[in-house]
Amino acid sequence: MSSRLMRCYLVVAAVGLAGFLVVPDGSTLQLIWQVGCGWFAAAMIIVGVRRSRPAMAASWWLFALGLAGNSGGILVEWVLTQTQISPGFPSWADAAYLSLYPAVAAGMFLLIRRRTAHRDWSSLVDATTLTTGIGLLAWVFMVKPAAADPTIGFLGHIVSVAYPLGDVVLLAMTVRLMLTGSGHNASFRLVSAALICFLAGDGTWAVINQMAWEPGPVAHRLLADIFLAGYLLFGAAAVHPDARSLARTVAPRPARISRPLLFALTFASLIGPGLLIVQATQHRVTDVLSIAVGCAALFLLVVTRMSQLLTQLDLQTEKARELAVTDELTGLPNRRAWNTELPRGIERARRGGSPLTVAVIDIDHFKKFNDAYGHPAGDRLLKEAAAAWLAHSREVDHLARYGGEEFVLMLPDATAEQAREIVDRMRLATPLGQSFSAGVAQWDGTETSDELTARADAALYRAKADGRNRVALPV
Repeated sequence: MSSRLMRCYLVVAAVGLAGFLVVPDGSTLQLIWQVGCGWFAAAMIIVGVRRSRPAMAASWWLFALGLAGNSGGILVEWVLTQTQISPGFPSWADAAYLSLYPAVAAGMFLLIRRRTAHRDWSSLVDATTLTTGIGLLAWVFMVKPAAADPTIGFLGHIVSVAYPLGDVVLLAMTVRLMLTGSGHNASFRLVSAALICFLAGDGTWAVINQMAWEPGPVAHRLLADIFLAGYLLFGAAAVHPDARSLARTVAPRPARISRPLLFALTFASLIGPGLLIVQATQHRVTDVLSIAVGCAALFLLVVTRMSQLLTQLDLQTEKARELAVTDELTGLPNRRAWNTELPRGIERARRGGSPLTVAVIDIDHFKKFNDAYGHPAGDRLLKEAAAAWLAHSREVDHLARYGGEEFVLMLPDATAEQAREIVDRMRLATPLGQSFSAGVAQWDGTETSDELTARADAALYRAKADGRNRVALPV
């Protein structure tokens, strides 16, 4: 049912977008068409919410409210024009138009908070950087001129500034949404496309106003069609089957920066210097303070992002270092770690004059166990044995996996007999009804780590020769 509803909706939306381009500009039919598309999209959002009952339904209700209010502004403006000589600025139509921004921004905030259960500081810094750069452009070319216009009065200044500020807020929410980890399903992409349509339409009108260009009927219809696409894309996102999972919590985005994001961040960071260069070449530097504040904010954001990347690099380096010396299956130190730790233990024993003993442990008949019960059972034996042996050794002892079913144990401050007792306790704790053979050798005060390990290994072979399931000392 949801798929059929989606297909029917797409057909109606396509007809709405294509048909609008042939509607006479300025006609009553054009008014009805625009308002109808907006209210149709809002109604379909409500239908989608009631059918699929998505998580964070409040976001969708807010989206519907914003679309209905914004498209309703077209009707309000027409009514005011029909009943008054001039509705003036600002008017009640502006209130309707502006209702889109707080409603959609609030819905986006709830959606983003639901999708990101954990604080994703890297995405937040990236979104703030991009918004700050674009916000600086909006300030110089839209907000500041609107605030300085002496012909529109105090309320007119507030409304004029509210439009570009609303776009900046929507931009921030859009970027933040697009940077929220994984889970970019079809509904997610449709919401993102709808927001981009609104921002693209407003941005295009801002450029047209800066150029003092009056678009003709065709251009006017094309620009209006962009906003209609935004309405209808929101509706498509709501009726799509993926809307149910849009608010699902997603894994945080990796801290690394992709190439497209790096390009966007670079562009945003260079907006301030670029504005200053343009104004300097025109011998009309009028926004020094604004540009300086924007550049300072962007610089601090870049430094913050670099700090995050360095922290992530340190964590990855430490993790790689740990993986290099850790056995993946048992979690014990591996042979590389043992080859580093044993010489250190011998050196400490030499300086302190204390005994040091090494044991080499081999699980009895491990190959037969593997063949009889399978490799998963063999892996389980190795993991459980490592855990059990650790529990029955001392905290100062160093247990490592030497390879295969063979383990090594360094026992500081333990003679051969003391080490034999400890290793024997470990032998009795071997899980799954298995046993091991072990050879124990005490450092003689002169031999190298390899020689000490070789003597313990020779004792292991003696234990095997004597019938296994025992601990042997060198001859």
